[in-house]
Amino acid sequence: MSDPDSIVIFRCAPRNLKRASVEAFAERLRREVARGAAFSCLLTTDAELRRLNRRFLGKDRPTDVLSFPASPPLPGERRRPRFLGEIAISVDRASRQARRFGHSLEQEIGILMLHGLLHLKGMDHTCDDGRMARAEMRWRRRLGLPASLTERTGA
Repeated sequence: MSDPDSIVIFRCAPRNLKRASVEAFAERLRREVARGAAFSCLLTTDAELRRLNRRFLGKDRPTDVLSFPASPPLPGERRRPRFLGEIAISVDRASRQARRFGHSLEQEIGILMLHGLLHLKGMDHTCDDGRMARAEMRWRRRLGLPASLTERTGA
């Protein structure tokens, strides 16, 4: 990836995954959705998502995407560009969901990355009266993605 501010870490990636496509999409999210702010995204296994979910959220089960917002800057501290936080995506789940919904693995990772990034930006579909779902739908359409995570789950 040409820009060091947005990073995708491929800890687990099937051979058929188009890494350059995922990295380009992450860069597009950084420019358009995050307005230049940086974030990182770990692509890993169900087992690792389960460990992260248990450790940080107390939920002993795997999930498809987790978001870990960065701590706010200390008073007087300036960060350029601003770092929003980290996203972790289960490639295992993304693969199954892509097959289930009839689109590519890269598209599913894009859906999950967008969802995670909106969480990093402070949105929460569990308590925002549909604000995140509407934003996700708008961005999904603009980015050419299939149905978003909140649209599929009715959140």
